[in-house]
Amino acid sequence: MSMTDPTDALRNAPGGFAVEVPGFTGPFRLLADLILEQKLDVCDIPVATITDLFLSHAKDSERWSLEEATWFLAICAVLLELKVARLAPRQSEPDEEDLLGGSPDLQYARSRELRAFRKVALELARRLEDEAGYLTRDVGPGPEYAHLYPDPLVDVAAPVLAELAIRLLRPPPDLDLSHVTPIRFTVSDAMEAVEQRFASIDGKQASFRQIVADCEERIHVVVRFLALLELYREGKVDLQQAATFGEIEVEWRG
Repeated sequence: MSMTDPTDALRNAPGGFAVEVPGFTGPFRLLADLILEQKLDVCDIPVATITDLFLSHAKDSERWSLEEATWFLAICAVLLELKVARLAPRQSEPDEEDLLGGSPDLQYARSRELRAFRKVALELARRLEDEAGYLTRDVGPGPEYAHLYPDPLVDVAAPVLAELAIRLLRPPPDLDLSHVTPIRFTVSDAMEAVEQRFASIDGKQASFRQIVADCEERIHVVVRFLALLELYREGKVDLQQAATFGEIEVEWRG
């Protein structure tokens, strides 16, 4: 007669991952439901032991499930939050009754407030009942009163319309963009310049200084460096730097 390990029996239990903790033995999903329904004390549940059992259970590739692992992590996070909330000290601020106790003055003041609220509630109910008999008029005056309407075009003349048309149809003024720095160098142009640079020199290797020797401005050097990174991403060049802040060696592979 062979003896089996109770831990192995829990791992092989039907219904997926199972645990054995003080006061409970069974599927972890049932344990989580009992804790969330406040039928078990979360402080009595060792989360570390449950985690070790789950890791042992997850080593078996045949039973590994991403959905089960995600659900397990979410439930463990909720259990830890509940446990911290139970173990952390709670600071309760004294309310008005704690400060004044069963003072008769406090009870009298609250009775006065309740009486005032009752009076306001009765007045609002009376006003709502009175206003319910009024209906708004959704229909305007009849056609027999049309001659009494003021003519909206009585003061509108042709010169006024012409002036308004000139304002509406006038082309917008030119926008001054002198404060915006124009884009004079692009990465695509810099990539072509690098290819032409390697075509004009002997061999397939050059330093970064040689490649930017014709650059006159700093922004031109920056765009040329970005072009080298783009060529490196495409596999056309190989970059090497022996030391930090050292010379960058470029090898053409295109």
